[in-house]
Amino acid sequence: MLRSLSIRDFVIVDRLDLEFSAGFTVFSGETGAGKSILIDALALAMGERGDTSMVRNGQTRADITAEFAADAEARPDLEAWLQAQALTLEEHGGVLLRRVLDAGGRSRAFINGTPATLTQLRELGEMLVDIHGQHAHQQLLRPDAQRRLLDSHAGATALAADAATAHKEWRRLVKRCEEAHGRDRELQLERERLEWQTSELDKLNPQEGEWDEVSAEHRRLSHAASLINGVQGALDVLAEADGAVVPSLGHVVHQIRELAEIDAGLADTLAALEPAEIQLREAVHSLTHYAQRIDLDPERLAVVEQRLDALHSAARKFRVTPEQLPAELAERRAQLEELTASADTAAMQAAADAAHAMYLKLAKDLSKARAKAAASLSREVTRAMQDLSMPGGRFEVALTPTPEPQSFGLETVEFLVAGHPGVPTRPLAKVASGGELARISLALQVIASSASLTPTLIFDEVDSGIGGAVAEVVGRLLRELGQGRQVLCVTHLPQVAALGHQHLRVSKRSDGDTTMSEIEPLGRSERVEEIARMLGGVEITATTRKHAREMLAL
Repeated sequence: MLRSLSIRDFVIVDRLDLEFSAGFTVFSGETGAGKSILIDALALAMGERGDTSMVRNGQTRADITAEFAADAEARPDLEAWLQAQALTLEEHGGVLLRRVLDAGGRSRAFINGTPATLTQLRELGEMLVDIHGQHAHQQLLRPDAQRRLLDSHAGATALAADAATAHKEWRRLVKRCEEAHGRDRELQLERERLEWQTSELDKLNPQEGEWDEVSAEHRRLSHAASLINGVQGALDVLAEADGAVVPSLGHVVHQIRELAEIDAGLADTLAALEPAEIQLREAVHSLTHYAQRIDLDPERLAVVEQRLDALHSAARKFRVTPEQLPAELAERRAQLEELTASADTAAMQAAADAAHAMYLKLAKDLSKARAKAAASLSREVTRAMQDLSMPGGRFEVALTPTPEPQSFGLETVEFLVAGHPGVPTRPLAKVASGGELARISLALQVIASSASLTPTLIFDEVDSGIGGAVAEVVGRLLRELGQGRQVLCVTHLPQVAALGHQHLRVSKRSDGDTTMSEIEPLGRSERVEEIARMLGGVEITATTRKHAREMLAL
């Protein structure tokens, strides 16, 4: 349930900290005092859209924090959601939602102190609070709103979402099959082209790095004579000809070594000559080894030239560089596999049939849940109508099979009502007056909410359009609902306000330059004055106070 709400610089609220308790809590106040601002602030904390007009005039940002108590054992779905988002409950077993909206329109959101997205805030908020707005009875005229309310009463909201997802996947696969059948000839030609290209490249079998290796080998073989002559000439100069460099240098090093024993001043010269002799001897060794390996090989040269030509021709044919041929082969293979799979109409049809079967299973389960819930909802709303000054009235939920399976299931949902005994039921939108619609809507919301797991229910002036004895019945319905839930209700009816377990009064004050809204909890005597004001308007008399005391004598 909602433990506390902290509001800073929101619309006309300067600073407000409210503590909430279980049961039925009512909010009352003069028109325009800002009763609905509380609901708007809480909605913002739960991820609703915000704009710069919500920041109090002259301030840099609005800051809303809502703290909820949460029982992990009673709400495993809540704990599972938090774990899936890498979040945990607070140490005291709570959930903290915070929203900051600055004057520039930028928004930040937090869950238990961790930055979060608005989507996360909305998803979590829907698990904690259910808000029924003052225009709910108008929305109830829409078929989709009637269907959602029935699914909520049936506890089948998640099942309906799963069925919609399954329907979308089934239709996607059906469309894929239809496209495949329509493109059979085109796909066949494309597959033949890819098969030929892949076959050509498979025969060539290009390897990664092969072009560089073959090119290097070709250069070496085609210049073998030059390499042999050049290496032999170098060996002659260095080691094999008369007066060759290495023997001569060896003689010089020997002489300097002997002289250095006489005069140490030659040590630096010897240190420079000895490494030079060693490096030259290593070079001679390397050249000798190279000369032993290199040979004129016209046959191998012809093979290499043929391979180079084949690689180059294939590259030109496929309009790529020779180095890209291996990647080109892999890409053509992948395209062929994908095309083959997409052309396998039997496999695609099997996948579509399996998706259809899955959808039908979910849709039929949804139909069973709706049929059961429709019967109970019809009975309960009909019973409530008798107490809401509609004696003899009847309410029915009609489920009509659709000609074709739809994303929302196998049937349409329509609310039917008969306002008087002996008349047939007709669609709610066609026969209910404004007052009747408001009463039926409220009964539906209260009854549907009783089946929900949401711990906190908020009703924002949903009692508009009713009064007198009906208002008292509505108050008792909300108070009864508050026995097992936390119910918050913004109301202008004294009959409803008098039945609250707690009463908060919203007022507005102005210093001439700025207007601010304030909320305060009321004690017994203060409640008498507020109920008397709601009964009598501007002038509060002893009679209205007496009436208020009688209404509060629960």
